[in-house]
Amino acid sequence: MVKIWRTGSCHCGDVRFAVRTPDEVEVEACNCSICARTGFVHLIVAMDDFELTAGADKLTSYRFNTGVANHTFCTKCGVKAFYTPRSNPDGVSVNANCFDTGQAPALSIVPFDGQNWEANAAKLAHKSAPPTKGETA
Repeated sequence: MVKIWRTGSCHCGDVRFAVRTPDEVEVEACNCSICARTGFVHLIVAMDDFELTAGADKLTSYRFNTGVANHTFCTKCGVKAFYTPRSNPDGVSVNANCFDTGQAPALSIVPFDGQNWEANAAKLAHKSAPPTKGETA
């Protein structure tokens, strides 16, 4: 599977990122309390497939419940373009709604029952795993 770098940002553009993905990806629309309120659509990738390209100094953090997930937001516009998820603390969850125009891969959006997170979290654990033998990054 060939991956290419794609770019995105928060609303104001101060926080910018690049993420390496294949041309088609499966993403999760979560119904947990924070995702449902913010419209976050999860594209979970390995840390090696993510780069913060601008705006590290513009980020603020919010943690709740167990405190493991690090929800990062732009201090200017308030948009959460990416964060470190509890399900994949070794990876990054990019908001698929934050890609620059023409940059998003083809998205297959699947529901994720985050309201029952403990029962369903294991279904996401593989998302940030490094490529298996034979796959190309």
